Amino acid sequence: MPVEGGSSSGSASAARHPKQKRKAHSLSIRRTNSTEERPPGIQRGDMLEGQDSKLPISLRNNLLDLFGQIEREFENLYIENLELRREIDSLNERLTGDGQTIEGGDPTKGALKTKASHSTSQLSQKLKTTYKASTSKIVSSFKATAGSRAVCQLLKEYVGHRDGIWDLSVTRNPPVVLGTASAVNSIKFHPTEQMALTASGDQTAHIWRYMVQLPAPQPPPDVSALCDDDQDSSDREEGEVDGEGPCEVPTVRLATATLKSHQGVVIAADWLVGGRQVVTASWDRAANLYELETSELVHTLTGHDQELTHCCTHPTQRLVVTSSRDTTFRLWDFRDPSIHSVNVFQGHTDTVTSAVFTVGDNVVSGSDDRTVKVWDLKNMRSPIATIRTDSAVNRISVSANQRIIALPHDNRQVRLFDMSGVRLARLPRSNRMGHRRMVCCTAWNEENQSCNLFTCGFDRQAIGWNINIPALLQEK
Repeated sequence: MPVEGGSSSGSASAARHPKQKRKAHSLSIRRTNSTEERPPGIQRGDMLEGQDSKLPISLRNNLLDLFGQIEREFENLYIENLELRREIDSLNERLTGDGQTIEGGDPTKGALKTKASHSTSQLSQKLKTTYKASTSKIVSSFKATAGSRAVCQLLKEYVGHRDGIWDLSVTRNPPVVLGTASAVNSIKFHPTEQMALTASGDQTAHIWRYMVQLPAPQPPPDVSALCDDDQDSSDREEGEVDGEGPCEVPTVRLATATLKSHQGVVIAADWLVGGRQVVTASWDRAANLYELETSELVHTLTGHDQELTHCCTHPTQRLVVTSSRDTTFRLWDFRDPSIHSVNVFQGHTDTVTSAVFTVGDNVVSGSDDRTVKVWDLKNMRSPIATIRTDSAVNRISVSANQRIIALPHDNRQVRLFDMSGVRLARLPRSNRMGHRRMVCCTAWNEENQSCNLFTCGFDRQAIGWNINIPALLQEK
């Protein structure tokens, strides 16, 4: 989670959110386990030393990592197999003991034999199903890579930040502008004007006016050259990324307005429909509503029991949703000026990292509990769909036209789902493509017939992807 004092990278690393401490601990455990699998002092590359191979050392290391994952998968299956066999033996012993209480009864015959045989058959079938499902998962993971590259094509890598990128946003109207937030916690563009709204660790939000001057058209990047590069990302220095390097961009140093009143880090901010009011979310457990023209505080939205993590506004209605570490998110209704109703959504078991509106009457929420839930505003008692994943979910986004959900994960993956919870694709990720650290946020841009997705992460870069919608829906 972003930190206070975003202008100083030193203080930022010292005040990381507790979530980051948990990640570092889990990573250290995984490194220890992988080291114990090899003899002391032997590195992965050294394991193939002396073998006659013309493969580059980076490729050989990559293959070793892949085979290591397969080995660990089958090791888990082997352990589960042993546990199932113990269950079978225990069941047989229990059935035999029951048979001894019957005079003249032979536990190996009659009904007892049929019961034991049936139970053993069920366990055997469970074992076969487990093997088949896990093996299919391994095989499908290799097949998915080629299919994902046909559906999702890398367009450009945006580099230049000196720290992780927390948030990014794309303008809704031309000219298309991509904004990335590193020293601040969030960025959102005005619905119609050339203004940007940022939230910061100094307990304030700022409004900035900018003027875009489009540069001369540049030739597209050579994606094939990027794929032919066999440099292993594990050998790179911290912060080293592929791309053209940072470019000179205009700098806006004077904010149009400063929004104050919070007593903690302002973690997110967004524009209400029409762009005349702004909502902010803070670690002080409150959300504030401000007038754009006067910068005055209009309402303070309280009720969450812990720090807020995100806020989002409806694209066409005066609705606000705030998410929190208290495992809930709240819907605030400002459509009636005289009544400001609030509804609490409960369904997650860990921090709700974000909740966003769709163009229709749905809210999609993501959580550190590794689930994403789709809710109907007309029936808020239970979600209409639940997506279960293998990693914590960060700031999600939903495309306006196709209503495709993009999930950024702690484990560096980005996955695409439809509103019914069906998985559509996974963005390609390898040593030469994709993010190399946690993915923090996603944002869609649907212009004419093109559908682009932007992602950002702790590896200090943002990436633009082209999503082939016909191919994506065909795979569905």
